Amino acid sequence: MKIKKGFSLRKVSNHYVVVPLEEATNYFKGVIHLNETSAFLWQALEKGMSNRIELTKVFMKEYNIDKETASNDVDEFLKVLIDANVIER
Repeated sequence: MKIKKGFSLRKVSNHYVVVPLEEATNYFKGVIHLNETSAFLWQALEKGMSNRIELTKVFMKEYNIDKETASNDVDEFLKVLIDANVIER
């Protein structure tokens, strides 16, 4: 999976938002609000981690959480992005 061209993570004060840029504004209206952990996962996607297993491993390590919790959180995060049509499979 990878982030579609034209989406960017921005930090505004203590909040993280994903905003569409350029051509992405033609089909995506609005912003996606992310918490700190979701922003971490977004940044992992930006760095080239392209599958659920890689994301789960790095998430477990960063937040010192168990595999089941990390896996569930990663699945929920990816579902939001898939539903919003901002990542490619």
